[in-house]
Amino acid sequence: MPSLVSLSRGSPARPFDDQAGTAWPEAPYPVLVVDRHGGLVRVNEAARLLLPGAAAGDQLHERVPSWLAQAHRRIGDEAPGAPAGTTTGRINDRFFEAHPTPAGAGDIVWWLVDDTDRRLAEMALSDARTRSEVLSEASSALLSTLNVPRCMELAAAMAAEHLAEAAVLVAPAQGKRYPVTSARKGGPVTQTTQKVNVAEVPGLGEALQGFPPVPARWINPADIPGWVVPENFAEPVGSVIVTPLPGHGVPAGALILLRSSTEQAFTEGEEVFARLFAARAGAALSAARLYTEQAAITATLMHELLPPTLRSVHGVEYAGGYRASRDHERVGGDFYDVHPGTGPAEETLVVLGDVAGKGLDAAVLTGKIRNTLHALLPLAEDHERVLELLNGALLSSHHTRFATLVLASVCRRDDRVRLRLTSAGHLPPLIVRADGTVEEAATQGTLVGALPEVTARTVCTELAPGETCLLYTDGITEARGGPLGDELYGERRLRRALAECVGMPAEAVVERVQMLAAQWIGAGRHDDMALVAFSARRGGPPAVATGHGDSERDEQ
Repeated sequence: MPSLVSLSRGSPARPFDDQAGTAWPEAPYPVLVVDRHGGLVRVNEAARLLLPGAAAGDQLHERVPSWLAQAHRRIGDEAPGAPAGTTTGRINDRFFEAHPTPAGAGDIVWWLVDDTDRRLAEMALSDARTRSEVLSEASSALLSTLNVPRCMELAAAMAAEHLAEAAVLVAPAQGKRYPVTSARKGGPVTQTTQKVNVAEVPGLGEALQGFPPVPARWINPADIPGWVVPENFAEPVGSVIVTPLPGHGVPAGALILLRSSTEQAFTEGEEVFARLFAARAGAALSAARLYTEQAAITATLMHELLPPTLRSVHGVEYAGGYRASRDHERVGGDFYDVHPGTGPAEETLVVLGDVAGKGLDAAVLTGKIRNTLHALLPLAEDHERVLELLNGALLSSHHTRFATLVLASVCRRDDRVRLRLTSAGHLPPLIVRADGTVEEAATQGTLVGALPEVTARTVCTELAPGETCLLYTDGITEARGGPLGDELYGERRLRRALAECVGMPAEAVVERVQMLAAQWIGAGRHDDMALVAFSARRGGPPAVATGHGDSERDEQ
């Protein structure tokens, strides 16, 4: 084994030789011994491999990077015996930690420890943590909105911010046009619907059909058409990724990522990350589209289930009120309809009913009953026949619920309104007379949808000018509330309230009853509530019906 003296080009032995011993030349780390003036005193074999040509007698700053030479110079400027700290830097393409150790005669021994692998591992861990945070943020942000345009805007903006310099999201075609959302890092997001040729972008047509992405290295950036490049992008395009947006069963679109020629090309790891991001964005977009479609269907169905708006028909004022059992619901088991008559008699059929149960299931049956009654309008002159046919229709369906109904045929003759009232297991109508008396119509019958046969009794009466007839469901009279919160509102209170409504318009009667019932309930729970009032107008020509349950008011 060569001696330390031979490694120092014949220089006299220094105290360091005695401290290091004969093992120093074979140390696994590069070791440099530097005097206080920056001259190399010793260089071991590992150091010569790292720094070819470095030898004793050379100046340190001529053989090593500036960061190490400056670190040695700082130690020399400090007070003798002061502790020296570790410094780090790059030598060639590797990272090193330089650990200084004092030696005799003011020399410093620099031990160079290769730190490259640790740094790379830390960088990989940091990148993985950052990408995991980005994916988590993307999932949270994208799934928090069920608005399709907003979801596309967020996806494009986040992709431009975290994955590339620019991002273009192409949604499935709407007819012959494609919704395109473009975002540039640090810039605005634009959304357009344009007629584009997807074949102009390599891999875009396949991505829109859900096929695997084309590797970025296979795409020539020069082939990218102008409509893909966002405004004010730092052209020319240097690297491109085209990846599909997987959806629930069908593709949700495609994502195009762009980098300018001044940035490095997409790496294989970045392409994998882009696909992971696209999977999150595709799932969110698919959920938003599904919600939008279901919301549109629900709105259409809800329009058919909601009670109609009531006005004046043939000189008779109508008003209706409805409140579902739960404040967040719009439909339930109570319903009403007004069907203006079109024959010579101009007899209007008023229907108010209560289906057993609450919520959407009950609302579905109310829709069936309302549609069936609409089909039976030609038979409206015979209430018993209408109820018999409705009962048969309900018994033959898969529904196990039943309903109570009250039918009222209304027609105006001169200044009076003639009524035919029929109850099918429902609460009898109440009539408010001009003198404040509240009468109960003497009609009764069996409910529909439960028994093979229905029986009903029809009564006839008249309303004088200013008098009102009220149809209501048990959600009004059975509303629990009051001082202790468990007392029924009851028919007695309802009659007393109606007695105070003499001469009031039908709309005012409905509003007052609803207000009193709401005050009685307070914040408590309640059943569905529905009521319809119709009044004989005081003077004036009959109104002309303009549609189902909706006509222009008479001019006073």
